[in-house]
Amino acid sequence: MTLLALAADETLLILKIVFLVLLYGFILLVVRSATKDIGGAPQESIILGAGEAAVLREKLGVRPRSRRFRVLGGPGLRSGKTVDIVSATIIGREDDVGIRLDGDEFASGQHARFEPRADGIWVEDLQSTNGTFVNGERVTAQRLQAGDVVRIGQTELRLES
Repeated sequence: MTLLALAADETLLILKIVFLVLLYGFILLVVRSATKDIGGAPQESIILGAGEAAVLREKLGVRPRSRRFRVLGGPGLRSGKTVDIVSATIIGREDDVGIRLDGDEFASGQHARFEPRADGIWVEDLQSTNGTFVNGERVTAQRLQAGDVVRIGQTELRLES
């Protein structure tokens, strides 16, 4: 009887050891598969910077359509004049800006930037002293809708298309 009890104890011990070996093997397999991609080649980001997006749009031939503003008033431009924006354009009092506001003492040298994009035209204030306003509210950057009135200094422009 003692021989049979001894064989049963040895069998249980062998089964415990086999179980532990299988358990540690499974844990090792899980850890290896979970860490397989760590330290490999970095994944590319799907988020592009503004410059990279512009280059990609250029390569793909995607061009934002031009937008037209009508001057409502102000000392910077003649009332009724239309201004077409086909690319990123800075507006202000300096000589080298895209749209020059001569005589508008409330406009900064480089006051704001109009930028046509695939999703519409955007206006961005370039840290001007007196701010940029869309429909009477001060903005730092905003996408414009047809009919929006942008005030830069004392000059007001309405987006037509």
